[in-house]
Amino acid sequence: MKYDKNHALLECSIPGVPQKSGKVRDVFDLGDKLLMVVTDRISAFDVILPSGVPDKGKVLNQLSLFWMEFLGMKNHLITANVDEYPEVLQPYKEDLRGRSMLVKKVKMVEVECIARGYLTGSGWKEYRSAGTVNGEKLRAGYENASKLDEVLFTPTTKAAIGDHDEAINYDQTVGIVGAETAAKLKEATISLYTRAAEYARERGIIIADTKFEFGMDDDGSLILADEVLTPDSSRFWPESSYAVGSNPPSLDKQYVRDWLDSINFNHQPPGPELPDEVVARTREIYIKAYEDLSGRKI
Repeated sequence: MKYDKNHALLECSIPGVPQKSGKVRDVFDLGDKLLMVVTDRISAFDVILPSGVPDKGKVLNQLSLFWMEFLGMKNHLITANVDEYPEVLQPYKEDLRGRSMLVKKVKMVEVECIARGYLTGSGWKEYRSAGTVNGEKLRAGYENASKLDEVLFTPTTKAAIGDHDEAINYDQTVGIVGAETAAKLKEATISLYTRAAEYARERGIIIADTKFEFGMDDDGSLILADEVLTPDSSRFWPESSYAVGSNPPSLDKQYVRDWLDSINFNHQPPGPELPDEVVARTREIYIKAYEDLSGRKI
């Protein structure tokens, strides 16, 4: 295990167990199942930064667990109780506690499924220039951060680490996964987002957009996988500061992106070290998102 000076977990390694690493997660192959470990790494503009954010991995992992339970859709979770993990993992269980889960192996669908309830980010940029989002024509009159008349399904390709996901339209999605699966993905994405957004609004948080990932189970059914409605995969806005026309301060890594832009970071690796005050503030934002949404303490 590799921790930084703030005791943020930067790397997880388990000798003798095959491993793959993403931007934030380290995934270990246990034969018939996988161990997913959520580190405290943080990426911005598809660049993994050298600084970690303490407890960020625990927030992402535990918020995903909360949403899986709340939404009730079939998912890949086996257990997140480290005491139930296989013997090979027991020497590392205190490092894994709170930031890991054992999951089923599933065949992942090769598109990322994004639901947009509000017009912001890349969607707002495209709308301003072309009046469309993912190539779909929208009515005139929207402003930045406007609530959309209906939730949009705006999928993207899955890019390799360091590359950028590319927006695709529904017909392109059908071309990648087939008409039947594309229809299921759209229905599940909009349904899950709508339920979560209604719940979050009751707790004073607007979910502007979010990304889901799905797999196919052995029986061919759709299964929810990877992270679910976390600050890394979603845009959370406190309702108290929401106003149409500008993006409110969000409970996610936008604070880090804004800091990087303030120092004129060129969005290319290597990324800069984050100052301690930026790390501390980012940690506060992530923990607030978890506690406000779940009603639990990290």
